[in-house]
Amino acid sequence: MRVVLGLMGLAVALLVSPAANAADVNGTWKGAFDFNGNSVPLALNLKVAGGEVTGTVEGLPTTPAEIHEGKIDGDNVTFWVNSDYQGTTYKLVYKGKVAADHIDFEFGTDDGSWGTTMTVKKDGANAAPAAEPAPAPAPAPAPAPAPAPAPAPHDLTGSWKGNFDLNGTSMPITFNLKSAGAAVTGTAEGMGAAPIEIHDGKVDGETLTFWLNADYQGQTYQLNYKGKVTPSQIDFDFGTADGGWSANLTVKK
Repeated sequence: MRVVLGLMGLAVALLVSPAANAADVNGTWKGAFDFNGNSVPLALNLKVAGGEVTGTVEGLPTTPAEIHEGKIDGDNVTFWVNSDYQGTTYKLVYKGKVAADHIDFEFGTDDGSWGTTMTVKKDGANAAPAAEPAPAPAPAPAPAPAPAPAPAPHDLTGSWKGNFDLNGTSMPITFNLKSAGAAVTGTAEGMGAAPIEIHDGKVDGETLTFWLNADYQGQTYQLNYKGKVTPSQIDFDFGTADGGWSANLTVKK
């Protein structure tokens, strides 16, 4: 009788111990495998009930792929999934060895024509440690000094005289200018019997611009002036508005 009871106890222990010692693989496990030189990430969503494993695999061409015939026996876990690749459905067989913080898988096609390895870890197991508190911000730099005020426009008020070349002839000209801030008004003498009024005159820094109308051989031309102002003179480039003629001119006060 004692022998019979001993044998029954041994049988119960053998039946119970695999389930009792089965690793806990419940949860989401993430890793990656190499396929033709490319790293392919996968997520295994596993659920264990007794010795059976169910769930899905995400990241394959067919995703999520349902797990079939999943089993866990001690620290060994096995299952298979179907996945399509280039129009063909393949059965992929997974065999894993469970460790404390990861599962090492060997898996591949059921006919053995392709296979690879992969290590997965439970989602969150690799979370980065809490960041050190950020150092106190550096004191704000002193405000930049206010920019220097723009220089006042040149005072061009007065008479400016010079000569320009017209078909080999030196032509004298006098500009009677009056400036108020950036605006410049006045007349030009020497291009006709009467003084010619200056239009849209303005000075911007060292640049003076204006235009005027002048008659030549019975036709009226718009002449545009652009001058570079220096303390003692103004160097002008000027010419017709259509660019058909141009000259330069230096005038002095």
